[in-house]
Amino acid sequence: MKILLVGSGGRENAIAWKITSSEFFRSTDSKLFCAPGNPGISQFAECINIKADDIQSLFDFAVRENIELAIVGPEVPLSLGIADKFRAHGMKVFGPDKAAAEIESSKLFAKQLMSAYNIPTAKFKHFKRSESDEALEFLASTEYPVVFKADGLAAGKGVVIADSNEEAIEALNVMCSEDAFGDASQSFVIEEFLRGEEVSVFCITDGDDFVLLPFSRDHKKIGEGETGKNTGGMGAVSPVMKFMEKNISDKIVTKVVIPVLDAMRNEGRKFSGCLYCGLMICDGEPFVIEFNCRFGDPETQSVLPLISSDFLELLLASAEGKMKDYVLSVNKLFSCCVVLASGGYPDSFTKGFEIKGIEDIGNSALVFHSGTEFKDGRLLTAGGRVLSVVGLSDESLENAINKAYESVSKIRFDGMIFRSDIGKQLLIKVEL
Repeated sequence: MKILLVGSGGRENAIAWKITSSEFFRSTDSKLFCAPGNPGISQFAECINIKADDIQSLFDFAVRENIELAIVGPEVPLSLGIADKFRAHGMKVFGPDKAAAEIESSKLFAKQLMSAYNIPTAKFKHFKRSESDEALEFLASTEYPVVFKADGLAAGKGVVIADSNEEAIEALNVMCSEDAFGDASQSFVIEEFLRGEEVSVFCITDGDDFVLLPFSRDHKKIGEGETGKNTGGMGAVSPVMKFMEKNISDKIVTKVVIPVLDAMRNEGRKFSGCLYCGLMICDGEPFVIEFNCRFGDPETQSVLPLISSDFLELLLASAEGKMKDYVLSVNKLFSCCVVLASGGYPDSFTKGFEIKGIEDIGNSALVFHSGTEFKDGRLLTAGGRVLSVVGLSDESLENAINKAYESVSKIRFDGMIFRSDIGKQLLIKVEL
C-alpha cells in the first residue's frame, strides 16, 4: 500500500513513526511518503517537497504515485477541502471533508452547533470587527474573566483571556487589528471563562462508530504555571487517569462525543477522522472548550506511544467506514512530552541554530522533530517549536516526567526554551 502523510510537524513525525511500526504496514510491504515532511520524518518516510496547503500539487502527486491512503495532519489542508478532492478520485482519506472540518475552522459554527444540540459549552456572544462598539457595550456589563476567540484558524494561538474590562478592551483591539490574527479574527467570539481542569480527548471515528484514545493534557501557555501567551502547545502528558474513570468518561461519551457526531450527521456534515475534543471538567461535568478536526500537537506525541493495537489499521478503519470492527488496545505506559522551542516564541524568533545532543539520548526517550532542517550537514532550528521529547514509563507519570527532562538536559541549541513543569500539576492533584 502506498500512503501519503500530509504535514511537517511533531504530530506528523509521531504519526509516521507509529505507522511504520505497524505490523500491517510491514506485512503488506507498504511505502510511506510525507509532504513536505522534516528531518525527523525522513527517518520513516520519503519526504516530498510539496507544501501542505498546495492541494492541487498534492493531488497530482497522489494520482501519479497511485496513493491508496492519504492521512492529513494539519487543519489548513482539511479546511481547504483536500479530503473532498482526494475522495472524489476514489482515494481513501483519514480526515474530514471541508464541510465537517468547519467544526474547527469556524469557532462560531462550532458554538452555534453546540447551542443547537445542547452540547455543554461556555455561554458566548459573537461579534464582527465592524461591531466593536456593540462589543464594548457587552464588555461593560459582563462578568470577568472572559475569553476572546478568533473565529477562523490561527494556528492554535487565536485565544486571549481578559481578567478585567481594561484587559478586555486591549483584547478587543487585538481582535480588531489585522496584525495579530489577520483574517482569522474578522469575526470573533467572546465567551465566559470556565474554571476546572482541562483534558484533551481524541475520538477516532468514521462518523458513526468511534473509539477514544487515552486522554491527555496539553500545556498551552508559554510560561510556567500556565502563564503568558498562548502557544501551539508546550507539552503534554497521558493518560489523565482521573478523567478516564467510568463516572466521567461516560459523561464525556454521552454528553459530548455521541451528541456532536449525531449533530454533524444531522447537519449533513458527517465527520470522519480524528475529532479532537478540548474539554474543561467543571465539578465533574464536561464542557467543550473547542473542537479540532485533526490530531492535536503535542498531545499526539504523548498519546500514540500508548496504543498497542495496530495504528495503521485504526486509520484505515476510519477511512473505510469500518470502525465497528476495530478493537483498540492500549498499554500501561505513562508518557510526558516536553516541547523545546526557539527563544522568543510564540512571538518573533531567530532560526538557523545548530541542534546538538539528540544522539546522546539513545533509547532513553523518543524525539520528534517539529521545526528543524538539515543544511550543510548540520541539523538546524527552523521553527518556533523545534523538538518534542517524550519520556515513557511503565511505573508512573512522575517517572515518565523525570525521563523526559533527563533527555531534555542532553539537547542544546542557542536560545532554547521549554517549560519545566509539564505534567507536574497532575502529580499534585492526582494519585496515579
